[in-house]
Amino acid sequence: MADKPFSESCVENRAPILEVLRPRLDGCRRLLEIGSGTGQHAVYFAPELPQLSWQTSDRRENHPGIMAWLDDSGLANVQAPICLDVLTDPWPPGGFDAVFSANTAHIMSTEAVEAMFRGVGNILQPGGQFLLYGPFNYDGRYTSASNARFDAWLKERDSVMGIRDLSWLTGLALAAGMALVEDIEMPVNNRTLVWQRKT
Repeated sequence: MADKPFSESCVENRAPILEVLRPRLDGCRRLLEIGSGTGQHAVYFAPELPQLSWQTSDRRENHPGIMAWLDDSGLANVQAPICLDVLTDPWPPGGFDAVFSANTAHIMSTEAVEAMFRGVGNILQPGGQFLLYGPFNYDGRYTSASNARFDAWLKERDSVMGIRDLSWLTGLALAAGMALVEDIEMPVNNRTLVWQRKT
């Protein structure tokens, strides 16, 4: 379909992300994706992880684009998006084995990031994982010059945006009952952070 939304970055990062997801989600059955965006990640990952029921979510205005990708895919294990603005919408009932989100923390406000971590902590099963992909800072420092430029560009677009610091996220996670168990280097100065809900 010509009217499907398209993200070049989804195409570029999907294979490396799948390499991270596959072994870590092997025993999982129910996953929530926060900020499904165009829907491209969901339709790429779901057939590679057939044991999973992949629940998409995003703000309402992004649902038509997600549905265009889902309808074309015909995948049985991807669920139609639910409305989830982390600041205003009710979260789905708990019991998720995993939560995945890509390139969201740096475009959310700090209040929204805080709300995301609280919500994830509430819906994850004990021992469940929260896999968060994107660029991150360490002790207030950028990991590359390109990330510094990207952060400046984000803040020019909207002052509430910006690359988040790992130490701050760690505090949010601890308050939500989660601990950082892996920090995985990814291409193009990104990372995948894996948080685990305490048992």
